[in-house]
Amino acid sequence: MTLEPILPPWLFWISAALLAGFAAALLARRRTPARWRYAALVLLVVAAAARPGIPGASAPVAAAELNVFFVVDTTPSAGAEDFDGNRLRLDGMKGDINAIAGRLAGARFSLITFDSTAKVVLPLTTDATALRTAADILSPQTAYVSQGSSVTGANALLGTRLAAAAKAHPERPRLVFYLGDGEQTSANPPEPFAAGTKLVDGGAVLGYGTSSGGKMRDYAFGTNKPGDYITDRSTRDGRPALSVIDEKTLQAIAGQLGVPYVHRQKAAGIDAALADSAPRAAIAAVNGGTEDRQGAGRTELYWLPALAGFGVALGGLLASVRALARLGRVRGRAA
Repeated sequence: MTLEPILPPWLFWISAALLAGFAAALLARRRTPARWRYAALVLLVVAAAARPGIPGASAPVAAAELNVFFVVDTTPSAGAEDFDGNRLRLDGMKGDINAIAGRLAGARFSLITFDSTAKVVLPLTTDATALRTAADILSPQTAYVSQGSSVTGANALLGTRLAAAAKAHPERPRLVFYLGDGEQTSANPPEPFAAGTKLVDGGAVLGYGTSSGGKMRDYAFGTNKPGDYITDRSTRDGRPALSVIDEKTLQAIAGQLGVPYVHRQKAAGIDAALADSAPRAAIAAVNGGTEDRQGAGRTELYWLPALAGFGVALGGLLASVRALARLGRVRGRAA
Protein backbone atom coordinates (compact mmCIF):
# COMPACT_ATOMS: atom_id res chain seq x y z
CA MET A 1 0.00 0.00 0.00
CA THR A 2 1.19 3.52 -0.78
CA LEU A 3 0.18 6.99 0.41
CA GLU A 4 -0.25 10.06 -1.81
CA PRO A 5 -1.39 12.91 0.51
CA ILE A 6 -3.53 15.70 -0.93
CA LEU A 7 -1.04 18.24 0.52
CA PRO A 8 2.74 18.41 0.24
CA PRO A 9 4.06 15.64 2.53
CA TRP A 10 5.73 17.96 5.01
CA LEU A 11 2.59 20.08 5.37
CA PHE A 12 0.30 17.06 5.54
CA TRP A 13 2.19 15.31 8.34
CA ILE A 14 2.47 18.51 10.40
CA SER A 15 -1.29 19.12 10.03
CA ALA A 16 -2.08 15.49 10.84
CA ALA A 17 0.04 15.62 14.00
CA LEU A 18 -1.63 18.83 15.17
CA LEU A 19 -5.13 17.47 14.58
CA ALA A 20 -4.36 14.17 16.29
CA GLY A 21 -2.77 16.02 19.24
CA PHE A 22 -5.83 18.25 19.64
CA ALA A 23 -8.16 15.21 19.60
CA ALA A 24 -5.99 13.42 22.19
CA ALA A 25 -6.02 16.50 24.41
CA LEU A 26 -9.83 16.64 24.35
CA LEU A 27 -10.10 12.98 25.33
CA ALA A 28 -7.55 13.45 28.10
CA ARG A 29 -9.72 16.11 29.72
CA ARG A 30 -13.02 14.29 29.42
CA ARG A 31 -14.06 11.15 27.58
CA THR A 32 -17.63 11.74 26.44
CA PRO A 33 -19.35 10.03 23.46
CA ALA A 34 -19.25 13.33 21.56
CA ARG A 35 -15.51 13.68 22.06
CA TRP A 36 -14.92 10.07 21.04
CA ARG A 37 -16.87 10.74 17.85
CA TYR A 38 -14.83 13.87 17.22
CA ALA A 39 -11.54 12.01 17.73
CA ALA A 40 -12.66 9.21 15.40
CA LEU A 41 -13.76 11.74 12.76
CA VAL A 42 -10.38 13.51 12.90
CA LEU A 43 -8.49 10.26 12.44
CA LEU A 44 -10.70 9.15 9.56
CA VAL A 45 -10.39 12.51 7.78
CA VAL A 46 -6.60 12.36 8.16
CA ALA A 47 -6.59 8.79 6.81
CA ALA A 48 -8.68 9.82 3.80
CA ALA A 49 -6.48 12.86 3.15
CA ALA A 50 -3.42 10.58 3.12
CA ARG A 51 -4.93 8.89 0.02
CA PRO A 52 -4.02 5.25 0.66
CA GLY A 53 -3.98 3.03 -2.39
CA ILE A 54 -2.68 -0.16 -3.97
CA PRO A 55 -0.31 0.37 -6.94
CA GLY A 56 -0.51 -1.57 -10.20
CA ALA A 57 -4.11 -0.97 -11.28
CA SER A 58 -5.13 0.20 -14.74
CA ALA A 59 -5.22 3.96 -15.18
CA PRO A 60 -5.75 6.46 -18.01
CA VAL A 61 -2.63 7.26 -20.01
CA ALA A 62 -2.82 10.88 -21.15
CA ALA A 63 -0.88 12.80 -23.78
CA ALA A 64 1.33 14.24 -21.03
CA GLU A 65 2.76 10.74 -20.49
CA LEU A 66 3.88 10.20 -24.10
CA ASN A 67 7.38 10.26 -25.56
CA VAL A 68 7.13 11.37 -29.19
CA PHE A 69 9.99 11.01 -31.68
CA PHE A 70 9.95 12.83 -35.03
CA VAL A 71 12.30 11.32 -37.63
CA VAL A 72 12.62 13.83 -40.47
CA ASP A 73 14.13 13.47 -43.96
CA THR A 74 16.31 16.52 -44.69
CA THR A 75 17.97 15.20 -47.86
CA PRO A 76 17.94 17.49 -50.94
CA SER A 77 14.67 15.89 -52.04
CA ALA A 78 12.99 17.48 -49.00
CA GLY A 79 13.24 20.69 -51.02
CA ALA A 80 11.12 19.31 -53.88
CA GLU A 81 8.31 21.71 -54.78
CA ASP A 82 5.31 19.40 -54.98
CA PHE A 83 3.57 19.62 -51.61
CA ASP A 84 0.10 21.18 -51.56
CA GLY A 85 0.73 22.71 -54.97
CA ASN A 86 4.29 23.98 -55.32
CA ARG A 87 5.33 24.25 -51.69
CA LEU A 88 8.41 22.48 -50.36
CA ARG A 89 7.96 19.01 -48.93
CA LEU A 90 9.94 20.14 -45.89
CA ASP A 91 7.44 22.95 -45.32
CA GLY A 92 4.72 20.32 -45.15
CA MET A 93 6.78 18.30 -42.67
CA LYS A 94 7.35 21.34 -40.46
CA GLY A 95 3.67 22.17 -40.44
CA ASP A 96 2.73 18.61 -39.56
CA ILE A 97 5.29 18.44 -36.75
CA ASN A 98 3.82 21.57 -35.18
CA ALA A 99 0.27 20.35 -35.71
CA ILE A 100 0.97 16.97 -34.11
CA ALA A 101 2.75 18.67 -31.20
CA GLY A 102 -0.30 20.86 -30.71
CA ARG A 103 -2.60 17.85 -30.59
CA LEU A 104 -0.29 16.12 -28.09
CA ALA A 105 0.27 19.13 -25.85
CA GLY A 106 2.22 18.21 -22.74
CA ALA A 107 4.02 15.23 -24.27
CA ARG A 108 7.81 14.98 -24.50
CA PHE A 109 9.16 15.57 -27.99
CA SER A 110 12.42 14.70 -29.71
CA LEU A 111 13.52 15.69 -33.22
CA ILE A 112 15.87 13.47 -35.25
CA THR A 113 16.94 14.33 -38.79
CA PHE A 114 18.74 12.27 -41.42
CA ASP A 115 20.45 13.01 -44.72
CA SER A 116 23.99 11.76 -45.30
CA THR A 117 24.10 11.28 -41.52
CA ALA A 118 21.56 11.08 -38.73
CA LYS A 119 21.61 13.42 -35.75
CA VAL A 120 19.53 14.43 -32.76
CA VAL A 121 18.45 18.03 -33.27
CA LEU A 122 16.37 18.11 -30.10
CA PRO A 123 16.46 15.62 -27.19
CA LEU A 124 13.24 14.71 -25.42
CA THR A 125 11.68 17.84 -23.95
CA THR A 126 8.28 19.18 -22.94
CA ASP A 127 9.21 22.58 -24.40
CA ALA A 128 6.93 22.84 -27.44
CA THR A 129 8.48 26.22 -28.29
CA ALA A 130 11.91 24.59 -28.55
CA LEU A 131 10.45 21.96 -30.86
CA ARG A 132 8.84 24.61 -33.07
CA THR A 133 12.09 26.57 -33.26
CA ALA A 134 14.15 23.47 -34.05
CA ALA A 135 11.71 22.43 -36.77
CA ASP A 136 11.41 25.91 -38.30
CA ILE A 137 15.16 26.24 -38.90
CA LEU A 138 15.47 22.91 -40.72
CA SER A 139 16.58 23.15 -44.34
CA PRO A 140 17.35 20.57 -47.04
CA GLN A 141 20.94 19.37 -47.25
CA THR A 142 22.88 21.03 -50.04
CA ALA A 143 23.45 18.81 -53.05
CA TYR A 144 27.14 19.76 -53.12
CA VAL A 145 27.89 17.79 -49.96
CA SER A 146 25.28 15.07 -50.34
CA GLN A 147 26.90 11.71 -50.93
CA GLY A 148 23.67 9.80 -51.23
CA SER A 149 21.38 8.86 -48.36
CA SER A 150 19.43 5.92 -47.08
CA VAL A 151 15.78 6.20 -46.09
CA THR A 152 16.59 4.16 -42.99
CA GLY A 153 19.70 6.14 -42.08
CA ALA A 154 18.26 7.00 -38.67
CA ASN A 155 17.73 3.34 -37.73
CA ALA A 156 20.57 2.98 -35.22
CA LEU A 157 20.16 6.43 -33.68
CA LEU A 158 16.41 6.03 -33.26
CA GLY A 159 16.90 2.62 -31.66
CA THR A 160 19.37 4.08 -29.17
CA ARG A 161 17.01 6.90 -28.22
CA LEU A 162 14.04 4.56 -27.87
CA ALA A 163 16.03 2.25 -25.61
CA ALA A 164 17.14 5.15 -23.42
CA ALA A 165 13.58 6.44 -23.10
CA ALA A 166 12.25 2.97 -22.27
CA LYS A 167 14.91 2.52 -19.58
CA ALA A 168 14.29 5.92 -18.00
CA HIS A 169 10.47 5.77 -18.10
CA PRO A 170 9.21 2.31 -19.12
CA GLU A 171 5.61 3.26 -18.33
CA ARG A 172 5.45 5.99 -20.98
CA PRO A 173 4.32 4.95 -24.48
CA ARG A 174 6.77 5.82 -27.25
CA LEU A 175 5.40 7.19 -30.53
CA VAL A 176 7.45 7.51 -33.71
CA PHE A 177 6.45 9.77 -36.60
CA TYR A 178 8.64 9.23 -39.65
CA LEU A 179 8.38 12.04 -42.22
CA GLY A 180 9.93 11.56 -45.66
CA ASP A 181 9.48 10.78 -49.35
CA GLY A 182 11.01 7.28 -49.45
CA GLU A 183 13.56 8.19 -52.13
CA GLN A 184 16.72 6.08 -51.73
CA THR A 185 19.77 7.82 -53.23
CA SER A 186 22.45 5.62 -51.66
CA ALA A 187 24.01 3.04 -53.93
CA ASN A 188 23.20 0.33 -51.40
CA PRO A 189 19.66 -0.90 -50.71
CA PRO A 190 18.17 0.40 -47.46
CA GLU A 191 18.65 -1.73 -44.38
CA PRO A 192 15.32 -2.40 -42.65
CA PHE A 193 14.37 -0.57 -39.48
CA ALA A 194 15.14 -3.08 -36.76
CA ALA A 195 16.79 -1.35 -33.79
CA GLY A 196 14.24 -0.61 -31.11
CA THR A 197 11.18 -1.37 -33.22
CA LYS A 198 9.72 -3.49 -30.41
CA LEU A 199 9.77 -0.37 -28.25
CA VAL A 200 7.53 1.58 -30.65
CA ASP A 201 4.00 1.86 -29.25
CA GLY A 202 2.52 3.80 -32.15
CA GLY A 203 2.84 6.70 -34.54
CA ALA A 204 2.80 6.83 -38.32
CA VAL A 205 4.92 7.08 -41.44
CA LEU A 206 3.95 10.30 -43.21
CA GLY A 207 4.80 10.45 -46.91
CA TYR A 208 5.40 13.64 -48.92
CA GLY A 209 5.64 14.18 -52.66
CA THR A 210 3.86 13.16 -55.82
CA SER A 211 4.23 10.42 -58.41
CA SER A 212 4.85 13.05 -61.10
CA GLY A 213 7.72 14.46 -59.04
CA GLY A 214 8.90 17.90 -58.08
CA LYS A 215 11.89 20.08 -58.95
CA MET A 216 14.40 20.83 -56.20
CA ARG A 217 16.37 23.99 -55.57
CA ASP A 218 19.74 23.70 -53.92
CA TYR A 219 20.17 25.27 -50.50
CA ALA A 220 23.43 26.82 -49.40
CA PHE A 221 24.98 25.09 -46.39
CA GLY A 222 23.51 26.37 -43.12
CA THR A 223 20.97 28.74 -44.71
CA ASN A 224 17.34 28.69 -45.82
CA LYS A 225 18.07 30.60 -49.02
CA PRO A 226 17.24 28.61 -52.17
CA GLY A 227 19.65 28.60 -55.08
CA ASP A 228 19.32 27.26 -58.59
CA TYR A 229 17.44 24.10 -59.43
CA ILE A 230 19.41 20.89 -59.03
CA THR A 231 20.10 19.52 -62.49
CA ASP A 232 19.72 15.98 -63.72
CA ARG A 233 23.25 14.95 -64.67
CA SER A 234 21.93 12.19 -66.90
CA THR A 235 20.52 14.76 -69.35
CA ARG A 236 22.64 16.62 -71.88
CA ASP A 237 20.74 19.89 -71.63
CA GLY A 238 20.91 20.09 -67.84
CA ARG A 239 17.22 19.72 -67.14
CA PRO A 240 16.06 20.13 -63.53
CA ALA A 241 16.11 16.86 -61.63
CA LEU A 242 12.80 15.51 -60.41
CA SER A 243 12.25 13.80 -57.08
CA VAL A 244 9.42 11.25 -57.01
CA ILE A 245 7.79 9.84 -53.91
CA ASP A 246 8.37 6.12 -53.34
CA GLU A 247 5.27 5.01 -51.48
CA LYS A 248 6.22 1.34 -51.69
CA THR A 249 9.37 2.04 -49.66
CA LEU A 250 7.44 4.18 -47.19
CA GLN A 251 4.88 1.43 -46.71
CA ALA A 252 7.71 -1.01 -46.06
CA ILE A 253 9.13 1.31 -43.40
CA ALA A 254 5.68 1.58 -41.83
CA GLY A 255 5.52 -2.20 -41.68
CA GLN A 256 8.95 -2.39 -40.02
CA LEU A 257 7.96 0.16 -37.38
CA GLY A 258 4.54 -1.41 -36.92
CA VAL A 259 2.66 1.80 -37.67
CA PRO A 260 0.31 2.89 -40.49
CA TYR A 261 1.36 4.81 -43.59
CA VAL A 262 -0.38 8.11 -44.43
CA HIS A 263 0.22 10.08 -47.63
CA ARG A 264 0.28 13.79 -46.84
CA GLN A 265 -0.67 15.94 -49.83
CA LYS A 266 -2.10 19.07 -48.19
CA ALA A 267 -1.31 21.17 -45.15
CA ALA A 268 -4.77 20.69 -43.67
CA GLY A 269 -6.30 17.54 -42.27
CA ILE A 270 -3.71 16.42 -39.73
CA ASP A 271 -6.51 15.18 -37.46
CA ALA A 272 -7.50 12.62 -40.08
CA ALA A 273 -3.87 11.52 -40.40
CA LEU A 274 -3.63 11.13 -36.63
CA ALA A 275 -6.85 9.17 -36.53
CA ASP A 276 -5.43 6.82 -39.17
CA SER A 277 -2.17 6.45 -37.26
CA ALA A 278 -3.88 4.38 -34.54
CA PRO A 279 -0.98 4.00 -32.07
CA ARG A 280 -1.19 0.63 -30.34
CA ALA A 281 -0.63 1.70 -26.73
CA ALA A 282 -1.84 5.28 -26.93
CA ILE A 283 -4.54 5.55 -29.58
CA ALA A 284 -6.87 7.57 -27.38
CA ALA A 285 -4.11 9.92 -26.29
CA VAL A 286 -3.22 10.75 -29.88
CA ASN A 287 -6.86 11.49 -30.55
CA GLY A 288 -6.95 13.95 -27.67
CA GLY A 289 -8.16 11.64 -24.93
CA THR A 290 -6.87 8.87 -22.72
CA GLU A 291 -6.58 5.12 -22.72
CA ASP A 292 -6.66 2.63 -19.85
CA ARG A 293 -3.31 0.97 -19.41
CA GLN A 294 -2.68 -1.86 -16.92
CA GLY A 295 -0.07 -1.06 -14.27
CA ALA A 296 0.01 2.66 -14.97
CA GLY A 297 -1.98 3.67 -11.91
CA ARG A 298 -3.24 2.58 -8.49
CA THR A 299 -6.46 1.49 -6.82
CA GLU A 300 -7.60 4.35 -4.58
CA LEU A 301 -8.75 3.45 -1.07
CA TYR A 302 -9.33 6.92 0.38
CA TRP A 303 -13.07 6.46 -0.02
CA LEU A 304 -13.14 3.83 2.75
CA PRO A 305 -12.09 6.15 5.63
CA ALA A 306 -14.04 8.97 3.97
CA LEU A 307 -17.20 6.84 4.00
CA ALA A 308 -16.59 5.83 7.59
CA GLY A 309 -16.03 9.47 8.52
CA PHE A 310 -19.33 10.38 6.88
CA GLY A 311 -21.02 7.71 9.00
CA VAL A 312 -19.45 9.07 12.21
CA ALA A 313 -20.47 12.63 11.29
CA LEU A 314 -24.01 11.49 10.49
CA GLY A 315 -24.19 9.66 13.81
CA GLY A 316 -23.06 12.81 15.63
CA LEU A 317 -25.69 14.86 13.81
CA LEU A 318 -28.45 12.41 14.77
CA ALA A 319 -27.25 12.44 18.39
CA SER A 320 -27.41 16.24 18.40
CA VAL A 321 -30.94 16.18 16.97
CA ARG A 322 -32.07 13.73 19.66
CA ALA A 323 -30.43 15.84 22.37
CA LEU A 324 -32.21 18.96 21.13
CA ALA A 325 -35.51 17.08 21.04
CA ARG A 326 -35.04 15.91 24.62
CA LEU A 327 -34.13 19.45 25.69
CA GLY A 328 -37.30 20.75 24.05
CA ARG A 329 -39.46 18.22 25.87
CA VAL A 330 -37.82 19.07 29.23
CA ARG A 331 -38.43 22.78 28.70
CA GLY A 332 -42.00 22.09 27.72
CA ARG A 333 -42.68 20.16 30.94
CA ALA A 334 -40.99 22.87 32.99
CA ALA A 335 -43.18 25.55 31.45
